[in-house]
Amino acid sequence: MDQHLPTPGRGLTRPPHLRPGDHVAVVAPSSPIDPERLTAGCAILRSWGLRVTVAPHVLDTHPVLGHLAGTDADRAADIQAAWLDPDIDAVICARGGYGVHRLVDLLDWDALRAVPPKVLIGFSDVSSLHEAFAQQLGIATLYGPMSAAASFTTDGPTAEHLRRTLFEPAATTVLTSPTATALVPGRARGITAGGCCHVLAAERGTPAARPSFAGNILVLEDVNEHPYQLDRLLTQLLRSGALDGVAGIALGSWEGCGRADRVRDVMLDRLGPLGIPVLWELGFGHCPSTLTVPLGVPALLDADAGTLTLEVPALADR
Repeated sequence: MDQHLPTPGRGLTRPPHLRPGDHVAVVAPSSPIDPERLTAGCAILRSWGLRVTVAPHVLDTHPVLGHLAGTDADRAADIQAAWLDPDIDAVICARGGYGVHRLVDLLDWDALRAVPPKVLIGFSDVSSLHEAFAQQLGIATLYGPMSAAASFTTDGPTAEHLRRTLFEPAATTVLTSPTATALVPGRARGITAGGCCHVLAAERGTPAARPSFAGNILVLEDVNEHPYQLDRLLTQLLRSGALDGVAGIALGSWEGCGRADRVRDVMLDRLGPLGIPVLWELGFGHCPSTLTVPLGVPALLDADAGTLTLEVPALADR
């Protein structure tokens, strides 16, 4: 299934890579934060030579809805203030959970568009923010570990891969893992996009949703969704037209989703008929040790080799 492999284009605008002394803002756009994990994560960031500012509402909890880290307005204000601050070079989310979907429409996209690009880092629920930044700002982002996430604070390889992606992006252009195998063989080129499956499905029909992932290498992962629920999510993406013209798919981890063989069966049943390469278990997402996957950059997916190779570094030279 080695298609003609067209050149995928330049991708989205890549922010500059980081250097020691740069300034990172930590925000909490989703669920409440564990203060001890936040402290541990910020210590790791500072050990890399970064200055770290924790946004004012990161440790808040919504006064009524305890599943949210503060009010929608405050969480949105923290993101916007960090992005507009000329002294901030990167914005890293503290954790996922749920909440970004509620605040995307509260951001002043004209104001965010008017400032130079910077790095956005997060995964899981932050998929809504990645999609909005891609569609509204045209900026490449990093689907990577968050500063108060267990994988970042307890797994050395996870933190190190993020560090190298931020500071030495030319050294992290080939993404692979011991579990990466071909679900559907072949190679394809496209611009990376995607994230958490259930979040992307929830985006369909919203103002921030792209018409489809045509021409993209779609990266997908999820957590705690039973196989029948994954079937429903993938069917929603298929029926909505989101997967029309997608070039290839790289699947990440499926922690808590049940038996691996049953998840594979669902993926093959729903995605196999697309007739495109599908890579199984690239090793990103909610797994205990995770890769940082750039979104918005041209890449070559080689399902047979078990690799996703970026055709440019995730972040630009300075």
